[in-house]
Amino acid sequence: MSVPLDDLAAPDPAPTPASPWSLSPVRVARGAAVVLPLLAIGAWAAADWRAVHAGAARLASADPAWLPAAGGFTCLGWVAAACVRQGAVPDRLPPGLLLASQFAAGAADHVLPASVGAHAVTLRFLRRQGVPLHRATASLALYSLVKPLAKTPVLLAVLLVFPDVLRLGALLPDRGTLLLVGGCVVLCPAVAALAVALVRPLRGPVRSFLRTALTDVRRLHRCPARVLALWGGAALAPLLQAGVVASVGAALGLPLSWSQVTFAFLAAGTAVGAVPAPGGIGPVDGALLFGLVAYGAPTALATATVIGYRVLTVWVPLLPGALVLSVLVQRRAL
Repeated sequence: MSVPLDDLAAPDPAPTPASPWSLSPVRVARGAAVVLPLLAIGAWAAADWRAVHAGAARLASADPAWLPAAGGFTCLGWVAAACVRQGAVPDRLPPGLLLASQFAAGAADHVLPASVGAHAVTLRFLRRQGVPLHRATASLALYSLVKPLAKTPVLLAVLLVFPDVLRLGALLPDRGTLLLVGGCVVLCPAVAALAVALVRPLRGPVRSFLRTALTDVRRLHRCPARVLALWGGAALAPLLQAGVVASVGAALGLPLSWSQVTFAFLAAGTAVGAVPAPGGIGPVDGALLFGLVAYGAPTALATATVIGYRVLTVWVPLLPGALVLSVLVQRRAL
């Protein structure tokens, strides 16, 4: 079969330029990362709309003089979180982007359980700032360790300054609960150590991780500014959250002192804060409600206080936090 000479001499057609609207896998993934937080928040709001509506209705009828104080405590909570994050890593992070990332991490934290969302956002932020993966992971572990450790001296300080908050025995856990908590505290590290000892492939990564973490901890604690940011921010964060609860209670006319509300909040977070619920919602709310009622607050008023606290700390900043998260993803800060 003969082929015309003109066809043999004709050059190959030039490749068609890629359309600017063509979708690459990276662009699709980035677009999904922008849209999915908003969709998740919309679904969650639809599922829990009654609680949001009830809390907003009670806040609308509350004393407006206390609501700005509650909003101020809420905003300072993100500043405290940013301080702890900076104190947990030796590298200097840009303050503005760090604060924005923690505001966005708050939205992610209320969607996924056990602070997985907040840690994922922070890990991505640290990687974008040039922090190696092993050191960024070590900083997350240090952050998770310091937060409950710093809460204990705060709780003891409240007891020393306001010893009358312990006059009510209903707030104290019984012997069975104390034994259960103590057993978990001892058993969990023992199980982890046994797994590392028996599973040989885990030894190398765990040894490398511990070496990196201990090196960074020594470096951080040689710098007074990092120590103040790490431990001071971790100690201040629960007090700021307790300030939100007390401010909402004062706006609604809750007949409890600030010391009682603060101790009830700290005790609730200490007792059930490790339960893997999104942002602590659910277990902490139930324990806080129990503490407020045990101090003599009416059940309806204590419930309204807890709902109002969640509306101010979760629902009001949730959509702005998701928008900030989307903007940070678009600008490749995450």
